[in-house]
Amino acid sequence: MDAIVLLREDHKTVEKLFKRFEKTSDDDLTERRQIADEVIEELTVHAWIEEQVFYPAAREAAPDTTDHILESIEEHHAVVWMLSELKDMEPSDERFKAKMSVLMENVRHHVEEEEQDWFPDVRKAMGRNRLTELGDRLEGEKKKAPRDPLAVPSAASK
Repeated sequence: MDAIVLLREDHKTVEKLFKRFEKTSDDDLTERRQIADEVIEELTVHAWIEEQVFYPAAREAAPDTTDHILESIEEHHAVVWMLSELKDMEPSDERFKAKMSVLMENVRHHVEEEEQDWFPDVRKAMGRNRLTELGDRLEGEKKKAPRDPLAVPSAASK
């Protein structure tokens, strides 16, 4: 599968979880916890494969995207930090819903920038064969990627 298609599918999966969360009521604490746990795992894996595989390849193929990539890494750092807080937070905590809302805003902004501002440049620079090869590598890395945000080196070391 094409790397950019794979990353966009991840984005869609997370967006569906966000919409499910937004539809919950304040009484749906179990549902909120379950959705948050799914979001934590999806975004942790996604950030890992992007930083370990996709970003270095994109930076090499399309050096003009370096500023976007560096900004994305910092956005990941903030997101993974929020994920690590959500992981240990009770859904009954008065800040739980607010933290999820801020997380959703940050991720939606990040996705918009990636998909609109620099994925097209990366696609042009890499071409179909390279993106397919990279997509296969991303799929392999997903299986090995950490599920716990505290295990993501960029978040733990910065």
